[in-house]
Amino acid sequence: MRERARALRREMTDAEGCLWRQLRGHRFMGLKFKRQKPLGRYIVDFACLEIGLIIELDGGQHTGQVAYDQRRDLWLQEQGFTVLRCWNHEVLQQMDAVLEQLRLWVEQKQPSPPAPLPQAGEGS
Repeated sequence: MRERARALRREMTDAEGCLWRQLRGHRFMGLKFKRQKPLGRYIVDFACLEIGLIIELDGGQHTGQVAYDQRRDLWLQEQGFTVLRCWNHEVLQQMDAVLEQLRLWVEQKQPSPPAPLPQAGEGS
């Protein structure tokens, strides 16, 4: 499984490469993403383990494997992950919209920082 994941990292699609350049090295919202990450018997395209997010990029090959993708997504959800799917052409042609969708999901998932306490003499 690990060898297959390594091979997939070496042979990324154009869309995977474009998205990886945006995610790698904590570039996206300071989060650590891994690419082609083995989880159980599956290899996911991108994973942020700290917030339980899986990003899957789908191309034309996915239209014939809907049942497989549904079983896989269900297993990942049972492990506590959220799976977000994007089409390859969306990543290649509308990267800003894809990143905005991801940003909104992350902001919804992460708790807001607490409001600062009022200084002495304020608010009373």
